[in-house]
Amino acid sequence: MKIKKLFLASALSVATFATAQFKQTPLPYAYNALEGSIDAETMEIHYSKHAATYVSNLNKAVAGTPLEKESITKILSHISKESPAVRNNAGGHYNHELFWTVLTPEKNTQPSAKLTKAINESFGSLDALKEKLSKAGADRFGSGWAWLVVTADKKLAVTSSGNQDNPLMDIAEVKGTPILGIDVWEHAYYLKYQNKRADYLTAFWNVTNWKEVSKRYEEATK
Repeated sequence: MKIKKLFLASALSVATFATAQFKQTPLPYAYNALEGSIDAETMEIHYSKHAATYVSNLNKAVAGTPLEKESITKILSHISKESPAVRNNAGGHYNHELFWTVLTPEKNTQPSAKLTKAINESFGSLDALKEKLSKAGADRFGSGWAWLVVTADKKLAVTSSGNQDNPLMDIAEVKGTPILGIDVWEHAYYLKYQNKRADYLTAFWNVTNWKEVSKRYEEATK
């Protein structure tokens, strides 16, 4: 009987995993691809432990509810009506899925001409944008994120959010479509930088995937 129960539990677990709506996208580079800026151990733990847990917990939180059939962005748009478990884990899943894509081992990527024009109009220069985003990340007390977003009027804005909140949520102070996000939770940098968040933020710009950010800008301004 005990073996039968274990078998049934295992089968249920496999079935649940197989039908889970939300899944991690494979990391688009090796764990050690960003060495020098973000170390391999941090990347492995961040992706395979922290981010994976958000996905697992999100699937548990929406299981058996209408949210199972909704997209992640739809869920975020009415997050004020949802439980803390959905809010924290839906945010955590979306945020990390974006985060992996705006990092790259490719050197010296640059914003597209269209994005460069928008950056210059909104911030004066790319360096000024980097400084403003780094400050948003450094000033965020505790855990959270710094964001570059496209607002409803197609303008660029810099903001930050606590915990796993983001600008797609209906509770966001500054709402918009994120095109770049910087994770300033300690698990994103502590193994290499300890308490020196500012050093991590400086290093982030060495591995920023401006091609991806530009693509997201194009999509957000259509």
